[in-house]
Amino acid sequence: MIEPLTGVETRVRPWREPLAVATGLRHRDGALALLSDGGPLGRWSFVAAEPDWTGGEGGLDRLRDPALARDVVGLLAYDAGARPATGPRPQVWPDLMLARYPAMLAFDHREQTVTLTGRGVDAASAVIAADRAEAWLAMAVDAATPAPPASAVHAETSADAYLDAVADVVARIAAGDLFQANIARAWSGELRPGADPFDVMLRLADRAAAYGAFWRLADRALVSNSPELFLTFDPRSRRIETRPIKGTRRRDPAPARDAALAAELEASAKDRAENLMIVDLMRNDLSRVAEPGSVAVERLFEIESHPTVHHLVSTVTGTVRPEAGVADLLAATFPPGSITGAPKHQAMKVIATHEPPRGPWCGSLFHIGGDGALTASVLIRTASFERSESGWRFRTLAGAGIVADSDPASELAETGVKILALREALVGP
Repeated sequence: MIEPLTGVETRVRPWREPLAVATGLRHRDGALALLSDGGPLGRWSFVAAEPDWTGGEGGLDRLRDPALARDVVGLLAYDAGARPATGPRPQVWPDLMLARYPAMLAFDHREQTVTLTGRGVDAASAVIAADRAEAWLAMAVDAATPAPPASAVHAETSADAYLDAVADVVARIAAGDLFQANIARAWSGELRPGADPFDVMLRLADRAAAYGAFWRLADRALVSNSPELFLTFDPRSRRIETRPIKGTRRRDPAPARDAALAAELEASAKDRAENLMIVDLMRNDLSRVAEPGSVAVERLFEIESHPTVHHLVSTVTGTVRPEAGVADLLAATFPPGSITGAPKHQAMKVIATHEPPRGPWCGSLFHIGGDGALTASVLIRTASFERSESGWRFRTLAGAGIVADSDPASELAETGVKILALREALVGP
């Protein structure tokens, strides 16, 4: 039985850089850094350590426990959501990892303040938790960018194998089996002796994304530089929002060429059609938990520019039915449609014929705040790490949405663009 944390102590303190505070906690149990870029979608960053409870057995139903309704972080692996379509497959990562954090630091990039929150079973224990969070601010370290932590990144399959997979999916689409599937390539390797997954996070600091994250639990760690929102949910207004990404162009150092690439993406009939298919899929997913008639497409085909890529993004919203909670929202919509395809069930079956289990990649990292609000990212631009006696091994993937007129060589090139920032963080330019 998990005791609910009913005591709360909140304090507001002057601004500190969240990455510096996270660096000071990097080796602590359960070290967590949800680091946004401070932009329109990334106003808040969060840093914490030392969870008082970790688990995940029992799946999403654990989130129906009132004791896990606040200050919880979770990682839902892609394969947990794909398994109803794919059937049993080897499990390469836990389906669900959860941790509850009694002490949490919230960094408001807009107001340049830090709010520390301590929770406990009573007021006295909440004060103790808040004192612990306050001490974390004093431990901030302005770390220098470390050397590349790995010497090599190895492709798990050949480029030719990926080209063949894309061609097969195009043929399946032509035969009427499906409309779209997201097919990925995987890379893996080992960190150098003494190197640490947090080094990768530090090397991504100048390429911060709205949903950047570091999380370490025991011998597993995750580094994500994701720009993609899966879900937000506000329990007061009951508003739910998803922002699927479909459509990519590389950035160019020449401003005129860079602007031309963004304009090309915005005008691309192929990319718009690909995006629209996923918008329709997400409308359908949200309708499972939303009030009838409330699901709407608020923005369609917007350009978002990131350090290495331009993306085509749309926004779908709805009003959640009163009886639905966070577990229901995730169950109705997971895995994200942007990284599966359409129809979702068939796309996941096709993906499984070409890929081994994905693990955390293209799953979701989510945070349930102190007010019960949910923010969940799509774990693209993400590397997972597992520690053994020999050190840390890593694995990362990048995919492309395959449609009827996809060119295999172009889709292969797109995976290279998408993996660029993580590759350089691991091994250098």
